[in-house]
Amino acid sequence: MYRWILPLLLSAGLLLSGCATTASDPTAGLSAAELYAKARERLDAGAYQKAIDYYETLESRYPFGDYATQAQLDVAYAYYRYNEPESAIAAADRFIKLHPRHPAVDYAYYLKGLVNFGLKKSVMDKLYTRDLADYDKTIMQQSYDDFAVLVKRFPDSSYAPDAIKRMVYLRNQLARAEIKVAEFYLQRHAPVAAANRARTVVESYQGSDAVKRALQIMIIAYRKLELDDLARDAERVLKLNYGDQALSEITSASGS
Repeated sequence: MYRWILPLLLSAGLLLSGCATTASDPTAGLSAAELYAKARERLDAGAYQKAIDYYETLESRYPFGDYATQAQLDVAYAYYRYNEPESAIAAADRFIKLHPRHPAVDYAYYLKGLVNFGLKKSVMDKLYTRDLADYDKTIMQQSYDDFAVLVKRFPDSSYAPDAIKRMVYLRNQLARAEIKVAEFYLQRHAPVAAANRARTVVESYQGSDAVKRALQIMIIAYRKLELDDLARDAERVLKLNYGDQALSEITSASGS
């Protein structure tokens, strides 16, 4: 008779354990609509980790339907606000892949641009604010490309105007990043490298606020290299677009 006691006790323990697990899970028995409402409530309250938990629970339990689809997009935003950029981009990419014709897919592209726009890779960024032009250019370029895809594919999107403004800003920052490298080469007495970097700005970032300095660097570098014809060509372009004052700003102190 005693040989039956242990199995019975084990079965009872498992049942009690199951009941305890169910009781400790606040999402047990919630519908997709209820889970989404709770996730949204946490998101609006700034409790991003909890919102992420609810969204992921919703999708795992109810993988099909409008609530699951919206959760896939909302969780990307939650990750973005929770400062988990890699997860945010992965979630946005997943939404784009699964729902390329969804009415809100333009937002997924916009969100990718936002994530990269604010992405900071250095630990020192947590200690002080740095010039965006000091960051890895690939991050800025990726953000620019994400916004460009949005503007090209969805020109009538409500997010397009803001994306365009950010693209203009990023373009100027990319140009300024090139200028910083060119200045570095000037200081290290490498006029060929400086001239090449400056020429890249003139050729690739027409209209940016860095073109003036790029032309000045080209003039300084060409003078150092005794390439007088190239120096005079750069001088003519500088004077034509920025006046005599821009040329007079080039002093011996700057390396001319």
